[in-house]
Amino acid sequence: MVEPGERGATRIADRVVAKIASQAAREALDSADTLPPHAVVAVHERVARVRVAVELGYPSDIGAQCGAVRRQVRERIGALAGMEVPEVAVTVERLHSPPLDRAERGRVR
Repeated sequence: MVEPGERGATRIADRVVAKIASQAAREALDSADTLPPHAVVAVHERVARVRVAVELGYPSDIGAQCGAVRRQVRERIGALAGMEVPEVAVTVERLHSPPLDRAERGRVR
């Protein structure tokens, strides 16, 4: 039988962890009408530091949404990649208003 230390190692690329983070942020925001979140990750051994850029609807509770993104990203990376995530920095890139329906737009000439 081969000892655990002699079996080799599994390395998960930073870009794979970034995709996990981006998808987790999208799940946390639960919004189909915005651009997908963009994540950048730096992995050192089993620790991932994450930066996520998001677009949020206006008006909204920005603090609560950013907190939800942090929690979801931390949880999903831990579960799927087995990494510790001590830091998730969330940047709000843009706020957007909901689209107006035809009646609210009126007619512009």
